[in-house]
Formats: sequence, C-alpha cells, structure tokens
Amino acid sequence: MLKIFSTEQVRNADAYTIANEPIASTDLMERAATACYERIKAGLNKDFKRVLIYCGPGNNGGDGLAIARMLWRDGTDVVAVVDAEAEPTPDNSINLERYQKSGGITATLSEKPAITTDDLVIDAIFGSGLSKPVKGKWADIIAEINESKTIVVSIDIPSGLFADKPSDPGAGAIVKADHTLSLQFPKLAFMFAENDEFAGLWEVIDIGLHKGLIESEKSKDFMVTLDDIRLIVKPRKKFSHKGSYGHALLITGSQGKTGAAVLASRACLRSGAGLVTAHVPSGSAGILQTAVPEAMVSADIWEDAFTTLPQLDRYTAIGCGPGVGLAAKSQNALKLLIQETQVPLILDADALNILSENKTWLGFLPQGTILTPHPKEFERLAGKIVNSFDRLEVLRKFSARFRCYVVLKGANTVIATPRGDCYFNPTGNPGMATGGSGDVLTGIITGLAAQGYSQLESCLLGVYLHGLAGDIAASKSGCEALIAGDIIEKMGKAWKILHGERKHN
Repeated sequence: MLKIFSTEQVRNADAYTIANEPIASTDLMERAATACYERIKAGLNKDFKRVLIYCGPGNNGGDGLAIARMLWRDGTDVVAVVDAEAEPTPDNSINLERYQKSGGITATLSEKPAITTDDLVIDAIFGSGLSKPVKGKWADIIAEINESKTIVVSIDIPSGLFADKPSDPGAGAIVKADHTLSLQFPKLAFMFAENDEFAGLWEVIDIGLHKGLIESEKSKDFMVTLDDIRLIVKPRKKFSHKGSYGHALLITGSQGKTGAAVLASRACLRSGAGLVTAHVPSGSAGILQTAVPEAMVSADIWEDAFTTLPQLDRYTAIGCGPGVGLAAKSQNALKLLIQETQVPLILDADALNILSENKTWLGFLPQGTILTPHPKEFERLAGKIVNSFDRLEVLRKFSARFRCYVVLKGANTVIATPRGDCYFNPTGNPGMATGGSGDVLTGIITGLAAQGYSQLESCLLGVYLHGLAGDIAASKSGCEALIAGDIIEKMGKAWKILHGERKHN
C-alpha cells in the first residue's frame, strides 16, 4: 500500500533521510529534481518550444531551479522566473547559483515573459508546506498561469493547494495543473473531488526517501496498488468444486427494479462465487430465472416487495439492498435480517436508506458488516458533512463506532475499516457514473465474501476489480456509452490482469 503521509510526516521523512542515509539536503533535492526531469523529458514537454519554470523562494522553488538547469543543459529553451525581492532558502540559493553558472536564463517577476501556447509551464512556486492562502504578486502570477492555454505541470503539489486541509479558491490563488508530479507520496488533497481541477492527472515520483522510515512510520490513509491486490487474489485449486467457493445470497429487487437483481446476480457470479441465490419478489422470479439462468431463485411470498427471509444457514455471505424499496414490510424484514445474520453481511442502496430512517439499528449491525453508500447516502446515515476532509474523519469515526466497513463510492472510492484506516482505490472512470453500477459492486463484494475472503479483502479486491473492469469497458465504448452491464462483461479480462496478464484487449 502507498502510505499517504501528512505534510509534517513528509518533512520528517526528508530530515530522517538526510540524517541517516546520510545525504546532503542539496543532494536530496538534486535526486528529486532528477526524477521530475526524467519524467518531464519522457513525455510531458513534447511539442513545446520553450519551458517557463516559476520558482518560489522555498525548497519547491529550489526543485524547480534544479530542473531548469537539467533541461537547459540538454538544449531545452528554458526561462526560470524568480522572485528577486524574497529571501531564498539556502538550498534554493545554491540551485539558483548553479543554474546561473550553467548559463541558464532567469527573469524576475517584474520582467517575466508572456506565456504563449508554445510554452510548457512548470509550477515550482510553493510546495506542500504552504500554511496560508496565496495573495499578492504570486497570486497574480498564478492567475496568469491559469488563464493561459498551455500545459501546466506542478512539482509536488499545485501551488496554493493545501495538502492536509480544505482549500478555499476564494481566499487565495491556486494553480490549475494539467499534471502534478507528487514527490514520494500521494497527497490526501488529491483524493477529493473539489481538488481535481487543481491537481489534474497526478502521479507519484519516487525520490528515494529512506525506506526504513517509510515502512516504520504509521499512517491511517493508504492508496491501493495493483501489486497489493494481486497479493489478495487466491489461486484456485485443481480439485476444487462449486462448494469450494461459497454460496452467496442476494436480497434484491422490487416492482419495477428487477434489473437491480439481474445486475447484482450476474456480477456475483462473475466474482467467482460457487453458488448464487437471488431472493426476489415472486413477481420477479420468472424474469430473473430467464435473465440469469446460472443463479438460483428464492421467491418472496409477496409479488412486488421483499418481506420475508429465506432460510439463512445455507449461505456464506449475504448482500441486501439493490432495488428493494422502502416499504414498511421491507423495513421489518431488513431488521430481522440484521438480527439473524451470522455470516458477512453487505448492505447497499435501499437497505442503507432504510437504516438512515432507523438509525438505532446501526448499533445492532453484525460486527464487520459492509456498507456501500454513495456520499449522499452516507450523509443521511452519519449526519451533515462540511467538506471532504470532514467527511473522511466522520467516515473514520463511523466505521470505528459501529465496527463496520464502509465503502464510500466516488472517483477515489475509499474503504474505511473499524480500526480507523482508510484505503483509497485508484481504478474507475466517469463512465461508471451510471445506473446499476452500484448494484454490480454489491454483487462483486458479496460474491468475494461468500468465497471466504475477509471483509477487508472483499472490499479492497471488489472495489479494485469493479473499477478495473469499468476502465476496460470505457477503453472500448468510451465513458458516455458505458452501461453497468459492460462492467460485468469485462470482469473476465479484469481478472486476467489481476492474475498477471497485463493487456486490456
């Protein structure tokens, strides 16, 4: 897992590396600049006639000056724009001197060149240690950068964006980067929707901070990687049979929402569950039996709603909620399900809406229950949310209080655990913002839990697999044309990638 460190932890990691590698601070800056330079040369500066690097007086500006020197030496037309009136940090000053001795061109803020569409702009103004909104002359520079029509690359973090707390664009200027090269660690701010317009496409650049410190330093926030997920996947044994992979129960559907049952059941089967039974209103049984012949059907005594439970002791995991509706009889049946379930329980959609109307039931959820809300559903469960940083802390406390796992769906779906840890998922795309996508996820997680994956493994693997299948589907159909059924159809290819096959076609 990629740990997401706070700004203070990153500063400590820098200091620890300098003291214990040991390495001079200027050499560590050189290492970081070299990694960024190589990434820029690998593709980010193609088709540009000139590179403008805006360098603040701090160490972020020092990184920018070192990058400018490297680009200048290989023949790139570079101008480093500096603040001649500000007192630079020692390492910034050293790199300015090195750049000027190499023959590199500098310009002050008052004589800076105009930005053209033939330029690549590199933002190295302020790093993640920024403590207050950007105003004054640098705010004017940032406004000019944002108004330009050229590509902008930010070093470590877009200048003006806070890494560990909410940023207010109305209080100070923030660079709107197309690409961000985040040094060694992701930034927590990158995980949230309101910062997408600033961070753009971001990636982590390894700058070689001390591995021992990174391993020992504790974190509550993580970014999931493909390698992590591959370690979770269990290989299938030659002599296994359908009984080896569990029996999943899905309680889904109501009048007009049988499609939710179909999607969840298909996804559950594609997740690898040995047996899948869908409990649906009796009026939906024929539809489901025809649409998903591989699934067994348990028919409710009511024609159009979920009102009764089948015998539960034959199942190894239970998912409930997609399309079940909010009828009083359904609410009573859900309460009984919560009281009687002895196996992993996954609650989604209308099951969550019922819980939000009966919040005292949250205290009776079986330990380790998995909830899969979207942000509005979570807010109905947990109360008013101020901003994304606040939502994360509310989520962390909610999971710990009710001893449950919460899969908060979104662009970087986050999985919160009863221990207070949060795992951000990197897969998925805007095309998955379509009806039925959540039903598919419920089916996948239920199917994995039925096979014996732990609750955390089911969440991590299920969310990653769901997003990866969506990415493969989007690569074929485009985001606009993607529908929930496409995600299910591409799960086989996603599984192959998780088993080591890297092609998406």
